[in-house]
Formats: sequence, C-alpha cells, structure tokens
Amino acid sequence: MNLILETERLILRPLHLNDTDDMFAMDSNPKVHLYLGNSPFTTREESIAYLNNVIQQYKQYGIGRFAMITKKENQFVGWCGLKFITEIENNHSHFYEIGYRLKEEFWGKGYAYEAAKTWYEYAFSNLKVNILYASAHIDNKGSRRILEKIGLQLKNEYLWNTTIPCVWYASK
Repeated sequence: MNLILETERLILRPLHLNDTDDMFAMDSNPKVHLYLGNSPFTTREESIAYLNNVIQQYKQYGIGRFAMITKKENQFVGWCGLKFITEIENNHSHFYEIGYRLKEEFWGKGYAYEAAKTWYEYAFSNLKVNILYASAHIDNKGSRRILEKIGLQLKNEYLWNTTIPCVWYASK
C-alpha cells in the first residue's frame, strides 16, 4: 500500500508493524475504549494482530485505516480512514465506513476532523463511492460532532452486538 494523503497538519500513511508501540499505547488506555464496547488491549500482541488485520484489508480491498502523523513533530496521533465492511451492521453489509481513533493527548485538537474530512473527500472523488457510513456510541458526543461536521447525516439509532446503543450516519 503506497497511498499517502496530507492535510494541513497531518500525514496520513498506511499503518505497519513499526506502529505497534504507538498502537498499544493508544489501545491500552481505558479512556480510548470507553465508547468502543470492548476492553482495552493488555498485550502488544493484540496490537500486532490488529495491525496485521489492517494490512490484510489493504491487500484485499485496497483501503483501510491509516496512521495520522503530525507533520511538525512526526508524532503518531492515531488512525483514521475508510474500511470496507462485509459483515452485517445495522442491516447493511458490503459498505465503506469512515472511522478514527486517537491517543488521548490528541483529543480536542481538531486532528480527527481534519483527517476524517480528507478521507470523506477521498471516498467520493477517488473511490467514487455512492454512500459512506459511520457509527458511534450514542453518548460519544465528540465523535458524533465530527461525523456531522464532515457532512454525514444521522439516520437512526440501533444496538451494536445487541447491547451497545449506537447511532448510524450516512452521507445521504
């Protein structure tokens, strides 16, 4: 995967196994997992497995989550990008989803919006997707605000994994 995107402050590049320590630092933080419906990572091996899954998505679908790296300090902020979902979620399958996850120290600085907006534009201008989806925990006000700000519209509420209250967004 050799695609690289840029924003005003970020380089968006493919994730690779060299990101294991940064991914583990992010995903082992319970605050990062507050709205994700799963447990924080407890081992580096979980981060390696996650990264291998993303790398497989690059090979299989030509797209996936990308590392967000600050241009100025060369710091790993988190990831953002598109994922092709084949499983059924909220009565949809085989769709493009936009998502992001950031290290806690980068929350509230506009990085998620900046990267998500770039991916939103890329989805329509380069991939020519017809519709883009996203979901968020119903109580995750920050994430919901970002999704609305990039142009997604709230469509409905649903239960993810039959227990987690979420909201569903779409580009039209």
